[in-house]
Amino acid sequence: MKWRSARRSSNVDDRRGMGAGGGGGGGGMKLGLGGIAVVVVIGLLMGKNPLEMLGLVAEMQQQAPAGPAGPSTAPPVDDEASQFVASILGETEDVWGAIFKASGSTYPAPTLVLFSGSVNSACGGATAAVGPFYCPADQQVYIDLSFFRQMEQRLGGGGDFAEAYVIAHEVGHHVQTITGISDQVNQVRQRGGSVEGATGPLVRQELQADCYAGLWAHHAQKRHAWLEDGDLEEAMATASAIGDDTLQRQGQGQVVPDSFTHGSAEQRMRWFRVGFQSGDVRRCDTFAAASL
Repeated sequence: MKWRSARRSSNVDDRRGMGAGGGGGGGGMKLGLGGIAVVVVIGLLMGKNPLEMLGLVAEMQQQAPAGPAGPSTAPPVDDEASQFVASILGETEDVWGAIFKASGSTYPAPTLVLFSGSVNSACGGATAAVGPFYCPADQQVYIDLSFFRQMEQRLGGGGDFAEAYVIAHEVGHHVQTITGISDQVNQVRQRGGSVEGATGPLVRQELQADCYAGLWAHHAQKRHAWLEDGDLEEAMATASAIGDDTLQRQGQGQVVPDSFTHGSAEQRMRWFRVGFQSGDVRRCDTFAAASL
């Protein structure tokens, strides 16, 4: 992937090495793309039920105290990993900025926070085990770069384009927040309705973020022709590895569609392809789709 040709965003807040910090407590944090996968792997290694581990993580997130915000810094110029992140984020800003402009509006870009070990956001505290996540309360994406190593070593995904897919997926949640789509899912939850399940609102939200990631890749490829042989396969392998059915089969030996939160491997690959092949935001309306 020829990512060095992309503009590097200035909206990267590098908090690595600072410990937890930044933002107050509160609810609403979502497990990021593959975050659930890391928790499942940890559960397997510890001989525990992965679903119980997920519940424990959620409880810890709600109870984690807020810490003082640390000073933010720009990514060091000689740090290739952070420069990669800044380049991908910059490209998401340019692509979504153009899409919003075409509809007569302005795209408010999110900040991407790099952290190591643990971090506090406006959605509460989190550790690296949660994986990348988007916090709607402060409209920031949070990533511990060690997740990318785990994604390659333990989850069957990896590679630079797969990492770009992860970032673009989380940015997709930002797009959903500022366009009001996320509110629709939250309203169902607040009314006491179920949001999980193979065709539930939560899965539709995640699959739409996958489609948005594919849409971003479509336009980025048109702008730079930066994809190389094997790049698309990297993203597909990652989408497959973090499908709910794949993770449940590995973690508990059976698939329970009623507890899906992110979509099956086939669904995640399919909706990424829809966005990548069409480049049309209207094709990513998973909430109106009769079949996922």
